[in-house]
Amino acid sequence: MTRFPVALACSLTALIAAKPFSGYAQTTPAELTITKFSGPAITPSPACLAVAPTGEVFVGVDMIGSLGKDPGKGRILKLVDKDNDGKMDEHTDFADVDNPRGIIVMGNQVFVLHTTFSKETGKATGMALVVFEDKDGDGKADGPPKPLIEHLSNTKYIQERGTDHATNGIRMGIDGWIYIAVGDFGFHDATDRSGKKLTMLGGGIVRVRPDGTEMEVFTHGTRNVYDVAIDPYMNVFTRENTNDGGGWNVRFSHHLQSGEYGYPVLFQHFTDEIVPALADLGGGSGTGALFMAEPGWPEKYNNVPMMADWGRSMLYIHRVTPDGPTFTQKEEDFIALPQITDLDVDGSGRLYLSAWDGAGYSGSDTIGFVVRAVPNNWTYKAFPDPAKASVDELIGMLKSASAVARLSASRELLQRNDQQGIAAALKIASDAQQPLYARVAGLYTYAQATGKNGIPALVELTKDAAMKEHALRALADRKGLLADVPEQPFLDGLQDASPRVRAAAIVGLGRLGRLDAATALLQTKVPASFVAPAKDKEGPHATPNAAIILPHLAVRALVELNAVDAAVSAINGPNPALALWALRYMHDEKAVNGLIAAYQHSKDIKLKKQILTTLARLYKKEAAYDASWWWGTRPDSHGPYYKAVLWAGSPVIEKFLKKEALKADPARMEQFRELDARHRMEIAAFAPLKKTEAVAAKEPKVDLEKIKSKKGQVGKSSIEDVLLAVKQIKGDPAKGKILFVNQGCVACHSLTREEKMKGPFMGQIGSIMNRERIAESILKPNASISQGFATVTVTAKGNKTYVGFITEETATKVVMRDIAGEVYTVKTADILSRKEMKTSMMPTGLANALSYEEFASLVNFLSQQKK
Repeated sequence: MTRFPVALACSLTALIAAKPFSGYAQTTPAELTITKFSGPAITPSPACLAVAPTGEVFVGVDMIGSLGKDPGKGRILKLVDKDNDGKMDEHTDFADVDNPRGIIVMGNQVFVLHTTFSKETGKATGMALVVFEDKDGDGKADGPPKPLIEHLSNTKYIQERGTDHATNGIRMGIDGWIYIAVGDFGFHDATDRSGKKLTMLGGGIVRVRPDGTEMEVFTHGTRNVYDVAIDPYMNVFTRENTNDGGGWNVRFSHHLQSGEYGYPVLFQHFTDEIVPALADLGGGSGTGALFMAEPGWPEKYNNVPMMADWGRSMLYIHRVTPDGPTFTQKEEDFIALPQITDLDVDGSGRLYLSAWDGAGYSGSDTIGFVVRAVPNNWTYKAFPDPAKASVDELIGMLKSASAVARLSASRELLQRNDQQGIAAALKIASDAQQPLYARVAGLYTYAQATGKNGIPALVELTKDAAMKEHALRALADRKGLLADVPEQPFLDGLQDASPRVRAAAIVGLGRLGRLDAATALLQTKVPASFVAPAKDKEGPHATPNAAIILPHLAVRALVELNAVDAAVSAINGPNPALALWALRYMHDEKAVNGLIAAYQHSKDIKLKKQILTTLARLYKKEAAYDASWWWGTRPDSHGPYYKAVLWAGSPVIEKFLKKEALKADPARMEQFRELDARHRMEIAAFAPLKKTEAVAAKEPKVDLEKIKSKKGQVGKSSIEDVLLAVKQIKGDPAKGKILFVNQGCVACHSLTREEKMKGPFMGQIGSIMNRERIAESILKPNASISQGFATVTVTAKGNKTYVGFITEETATKVVMRDIAGEVYTVKTADILSRKEMKTSMMPTGLANALSYEEFASLVNFLSQQKK
């Protein structure tokens, strides 16, 4: 998922808690039948769910929610529909866990991602991926879970804030990896079952084997991804949240292994270096995700990513169209459900969806439900229990059009290690008459079962045009086997006509770790679209750019190889752009010396300018992450680093740049000043010239206490009466615009992106809230508090106290704005304590002086803000 409670705090929709849901689906496609499967008496506050292939539904109940901090309020329930009528007939408490965020059911194993707490202190200690077993089939876990990964989120921020930006959903691919959606809290020293440790600054996708080993980063640079949708060909899609302070928009992304998606330090001003998202979808909060690939479903709703959005209370379909090595997409409304959190499908084609339904930031024991959706012509057909199926039946399932069937059969064949089944898997992979999805399932089943011994057969499959991409991926999939994998199929793949094959070959060469491949990788062409955004302009971080994918992946591979010498040698070659791009990340003194030598040797003015840019980028590097700093609702997004520090190569770079600057005329000197500002080198010699500062325009001062003390029609009426009136009175938006100023809204809200961002952005509020919800958020500001607008109290050295909301945060400072509009900058080093309050900065009663007609006008004006 991507934020249910996460959504609670991440979207403008979260300005208020959704009203209790009356009815279990607001919008139902005509081709589907939706029934209420379970209600709040059994499944209150359902944060996540998973369905066994045979139809048992496992629901993660989470009455801690996104911002709660008290343990002992979570559990996993197992629900059974014995007569298959779409309603739960019996349930058992499978296991007690706090903050369940993701579930996978495979046989008698149930994988769960959840927050962990200390029994002694009652405080959160991090997050863990664990596995429960139910060998006796009584619907209850046999005992304590086995940890697979521990410390899988930042404990500091879970303790301070809650789990809303922590690590979230999990899903297994046909390749046998568990893919984990990591929110932008990131993690420090996550430890897998083998003892391997991993640190990730910020969000992305991590993956691990089902036994808890081989943990590795798959992609990096997303803000708050909550779940992943994985198609039969191992394309991974997410609907994640980003755009701090500008509406917290949603992006839909295709994740390519090793890709860098840029949040927060690259996605605005260094967009030439990232894999862009496929779309910016406006305000919202993505949650659960599923790639639907089940034969019983209508064609128009099949073979598509289905992505839940908690903030918009909608399950979306994304029509993805191949575009070179990636895709383009088109979003469509599908099923409306109040604060939808998750979804999953069983082997019989039953889709289950969970709804938070306004359960609040800290969960509720009286709100929340699960529904079942099936096609109108659906009839129940029992899915065979894989554990009881014969090998021949499993082989048949491996060729099924059902993704659930293929994965279930693959896992069972691997568990049995049956030689007949393994041989059959290879036969399916090699059979050109089989559908590609079946061949891919056979390929990954065979690869996992045979390990080193299967490499020759996989190499042979690289000669099959339809299977080449997938065979290359399978060959490079497990790092422990790479020493025995030949390099030549990957080098051949670089010349393939298919960009998808070339992408797989590039990623594979990076994983193989053989430096001799660098020369071939450095031949990857860089397109004309590789252009940095203009000064102080946000780049196209959510515009599909198929042409940038292969060079981006080649750069990531070169960095993985640490191919410093090869990159330096290529600077004065026929394709210097890729070499210089890769060198931006190589903080090695050999790289610095090589760049300077290349600069002095070259007479190409354009190339020399690119070398200066690369040196400026290398002047500082990201500080080693120790989990004591990093996260904020509005982190510093200028880039290129969050907490930049000098390193051994910095003095050489500074000396060279100063020397070159002294040669420059005044016009060229400005180039060095711009380099310094863009890359935040902070070299004194390049400081901007002092100019007479223009007098800043003063923002209007608003006396909110005076405003709320007046008692008009609204102030004298109950909230219910006001809401009823707003339903009946349209109001004049022109008057509403004036009232937006007069009632003090301008003190804390911006309407356009050109304005300085303050509190929650109102420029698109009408696209994610209806009139009633806008009205209620004004009348009841404490019902729930939008992220970035929570009241924060900071005490600092010098006996100073600041109260306000955070408008900007870097590694060295926090910028706060109080309710009167005053702005304060506090050095991080001076902060003694920082506490987030439970009440909104927005006072209750700001609309008290208004008449019904005036209040309706204000609401109408806001409802029209849909930028």
